Amino acid sequence: MNTDKKEKILFVDDEEPILEASREYFLIKGYRVFTATNGLEALQVLQSEAIDCCFTDINMPGMDGLELAEQIKKIDNSIPVIIMTGYPTLDNALATLKDGVADFLIKPVKLGHMELSLLRVLRERRLFSENILLKKDLEHKKRIEKVNRELTKKAEDLLILNKIMTSLTAIDSSSDVFSRIIELTMEIVRADEVDFYVLSDVVKAPFVIASSNPFRKKLKSYSAPDTSINLSGEHGKEDTMWSMEQLLLEIADDEIPLLISENKGSGQVSEIILSFMAVPLKIRGKIFGILTAAITQKNIRFSEKDLYYLSFMIQNAAYAIENLALYENIYDNLFSTLYAFVKTLEARDTYTQQHSESVALMATAIAQEMNCSSEELERINIAGRLHDIGKIGIRDDILLKSGKLTKDEYEVIKEHPVIGSGIIGQLGLWDKEQKIIRSHHERYDGSGYPDGLKKDEIPFLARILSVADAFDAMYSDRAYRRKMELNKVIDIIKKEAGAQFDPDVVEAFLRLHKENKILNVVNIERLAQAKFNGD
Repeated sequence: MNTDKKEKILFVDDEEPILEASREYFLIKGYRVFTATNGLEALQVLQSEAIDCCFTDINMPGMDGLELAEQIKKIDNSIPVIIMTGYPTLDNALATLKDGVADFLIKPVKLGHMELSLLRVLRERRLFSENILLKKDLEHKKRIEKVNRELTKKAEDLLILNKIMTSLTAIDSSSDVFSRIIELTMEIVRADEVDFYVLSDVVKAPFVIASSNPFRKKLKSYSAPDTSINLSGEHGKEDTMWSMEQLLLEIADDEIPLLISENKGSGQVSEIILSFMAVPLKIRGKIFGILTAAITQKNIRFSEKDLYYLSFMIQNAAYAIENLALYENIYDNLFSTLYAFVKTLEARDTYTQQHSESVALMATAIAQEMNCSSEELERINIAGRLHDIGKIGIRDDILLKSGKLTKDEYEVIKEHPVIGSGIIGQLGLWDKEQKIIRSHHERYDGSGYPDGLKKDEIPFLARILSVADAFDAMYSDRAYRRKMELNKVIDIIKKEAGAQFDPDVVEAFLRLHKENKILNVVNIERLAQAKFNGD
């Protein structure tokens, strides 16, 4: 252990592992180390020990790091304070400027980087102490301006890092992550072309799945407009296109980012590429793909800071992909569980088996006819399959009654849309689907239930679901009656246009009926059920 150093260092953090690692590392380096888990404990240490430097986290219970820095300044403004945070924001960076902290580090921080920061601020403190009487106002002003410039630059860096984090956090589909990576890279490092290649144990040869170039199909890229130069920098030899593939394979094998700040004809990339970066993306410890960025025209070059930005972005992209994959798996499993409840419900009543499946397929067909988006089609499919889940809360003696329902019994049945939307609402996943389920028994003229909505007050997809639900109900055998004749069902739906149903939805339904598409849906579904039952 080095015993030459006698400086006293205080580490303040509410995470015990960080405190323990810092304590052991700097003890070995010969420093005297003190620790505290929050600002109040740190002030107690400062009252009894002449601390030479303080490392502190920002977010802690009780007194946070910024408040502690302000208190230390009041006690002894010569004690350098180094702020550490895992959640960098521009507001925090500006707050540290106001409190005059000596440095600002972003977690996870390497112990070696902490030591370098410590050596710098201690050296500055010694110089300050030795020359305090000799410093002139002008020199002092220049030093402050320099520190402000450095911290302002760090604030700009933090703004970029925060932009990366928030942009990737806001994505709700793993398939959108890669296109967002391309957009961010173009914006942050000002590349001429950005590509993301998939490369894994399963996919041996790299191929592009996202690119800033809309015409990008294969590994060929960066070709000069008036020549046949390919990726290897050679003329007219298609068999030399493997060089970029080989480079990507080497990067994947090394698992280390590559920066060619100034391409001086090394042969690693095409001679028309002026500057180049490549960063591997790892998911659960394995290489999944590689992000590449190239400058071919601009009078700028990539720097180590640019490489750091891309590495930070790729790391956050990996987290986003893993979290989204987990969420999407949970989402699918949850839907399967709820749909199993619906199937259990329908199994209680043989007359209504496959009703939800038929309604979902029919409603989706109508929505397609009305040019709904893919998102709307998915939404009405989910709502259609789960629209009667609220009947789980209805007693069998009412739900399965073969005769006419009494007024009170009918009021109980009318509760199922509210019960169903309540079940879906508890999950916090399907807010729009919840509204469709709640409103599928509303009427266009406002006489429906449970809320008496009318016309455009009723969610558009609920108006579609209402027609599909009514058709299947009338054209199916029920406990209290046999199914109606098809012509009679169609006449009723026509008659109720503008009263029970949205006229535009009825018009789309009738177009499908005219083309026999409605009966195709019903027949396919009933054939599937017959096979399932062994008929």
